[in-house]
Amino acid sequence: MKKNIWNISIIGNLIVALICLALFFGDSLQRINYAFYDYDMNKSMTHAPHEDIVVIDIDQESLDLIGTFPWPRDTYIPLLEALSEAKAVAFDITFRTKSEDPAIDEAFAAELAKHDNVIIPSVVELENFFRKETIVTKDLLIKGQKLLTSVPPIDKAAKTAHINAVLDDDGVIRRTWLMLDSPEGKIPSLAYQVADMYGADVKHYLTDHPQTELAIKFDGSTKDFMNIPFYMVLNGEVPPETFKDRIVLIGMAAAGSDAHPTPVDNHMYLVYAHANIINQLLHDQKITIVGNLLILALMLIVFFFTTWYTWRLKPLYSISIVIGTSILLIFGQFILFDSKLIYLSVVYPLAALYTTFFVNIAVKTYFETKQKQFITQQFGRYISPELVNQIAKSEVELPLGGVNKELSILFLDIRGFTPLSEKLRPEEVVDFLNMMFDMITNQVLQNHGTIDKFIGDAAMILYNAPLDVPHHEYHAVKTAYDIQRGMEQVRKDIMAKYEVEVSIGIGINTGEVVVGNIGSFLRVDYTAIGDHVNTAARIESNAEANQVLVSETTYERTRNYFDYQFVGEKMMKGKTTGIKLYEVSGFVKAPDMEQKS
Repeated sequence: MKKNIWNISIIGNLIVALICLALFFGDSLQRINYAFYDYDMNKSMTHAPHEDIVVIDIDQESLDLIGTFPWPRDTYIPLLEALSEAKAVAFDITFRTKSEDPAIDEAFAAELAKHDNVIIPSVVELENFFRKETIVTKDLLIKGQKLLTSVPPIDKAAKTAHINAVLDDDGVIRRTWLMLDSPEGKIPSLAYQVADMYGADVKHYLTDHPQTELAIKFDGSTKDFMNIPFYMVLNGEVPPETFKDRIVLIGMAAAGSDAHPTPVDNHMYLVYAHANIINQLLHDQKITIVGNLLILALMLIVFFFTTWYTWRLKPLYSISIVIGTSILLIFGQFILFDSKLIYLSVVYPLAALYTTFFVNIAVKTYFETKQKQFITQQFGRYISPELVNQIAKSEVELPLGGVNKELSILFLDIRGFTPLSEKLRPEEVVDFLNMMFDMITNQVLQNHGTIDKFIGDAAMILYNAPLDVPHHEYHAVKTAYDIQRGMEQVRKDIMAKYEVEVSIGIGINTGEVVVGNIGSFLRVDYTAIGDHVNTAARIESNAEANQVLVSETTYERTRNYFDYQFVGEKMMKGKTTGIKLYEVSGFVKAPDMEQKS
């Protein structure tokens, strides 16, 4: 059976390995991976972004007071005057269409020209009607097909930066490109340009990734940043020193406007996404994503470790380790992210853990069940239920072949059976034997014996096999003693009914024999063979009616528990010397009584 288990286990685990690889290289678990990432991001937020970042909201109240958006561009002239002492002013709105009155654009451009701290955004066109893919070349920046800028007077009067949003396949913003390439040249992101203008050291970010891709560290929600409604600044309600030497972002913050889901907010206005990226750059933070090779290595460790303990330990312990490993992976990766900003995707190791465990526990359970059924079928009718349970729980192999082991062997024969059978119909003979063997079986099972076989009107019974039975010599003699006592009533009933004397002769011997599954693969019996088995059979043949005879070895080991009478020394077939025989005449005490006294 071990060979079958080994073969099926190998096949099962090869399938597990293929499933794990398919899950890893596929995208079926990507949404779960995103969920872990977003949870880490959400729970690791300090909600205390850099105090120099200020957001001017184009909110609903400002729209109600000023008018429908887009506003005339001269509306922003008083705003720029109020923000003149800021270190960086960045618009998160574009000015790509000309005003009906060109003079308005000129006036706005003229005001922009007075300030060297203003950024007007552009958009790099990565896809269009004729090409729907973005080409990424190794070790090169992502290059767009066109740069969409503001109208010429405005574009020339201010610095520019791109505001391209990077959406994952679930539509959530988790990354950004700090630099893109375009036909007009390289263009930094709005957040990168702002942080650089503020004076932060951000150049090293451009060499960290071939496409300057940056995993965004969200550290504040909308309410965490200092935000001021647009109309309050326009009306002069905010002192100009509020913005001195600070970063000011102007963007939409009204319902239905420029917003996308992020790991920390299902509807974040994009001006606050820029604010989070700027906050990250000012704090010099970088999220490290653990590479695929390390994740595969962790999956491999989990795979082999889970396979090992699933087969070595009991299911309860294995389940405990699975739960413990899951907790360790889940909370461990969060602590790693929270303390070091290192994201380790544990979704795939967890998939390897559960897949490996369930496949191996299923194979193990199948073979254990099969083994227990085999044991129950082979021994359940011949040995005590306690022994059957012990054998099933012990996971003892029952291979074809035997082992040397000391046993006590009991042979019994029903005397007077031949004359009785002559008086009975065949079905009555069977009923009589069933009655007799039922009584014998009950006594054997109560004394932890194993019924090896019934041979006509005789029986062979083993003690100390297949599992160890302490004081097996005592239990063999006690079985014989109990059978003879049980026969007292049986003899009376048979004599009264059929006028035939029925009795049992019993012989017991103790010694080393070969015991096990003996036979062929087509037919096998659990039995014992050897000289001591033959001796027990010959002792039984010397026993008279109602007599229990034991060998000298059995006598020496049980003389403290039973009364004996020396019968004499008998010569046995195949023996050169006689064997001393002793007859059981009474019960004294059990071994456990002796231990307690």
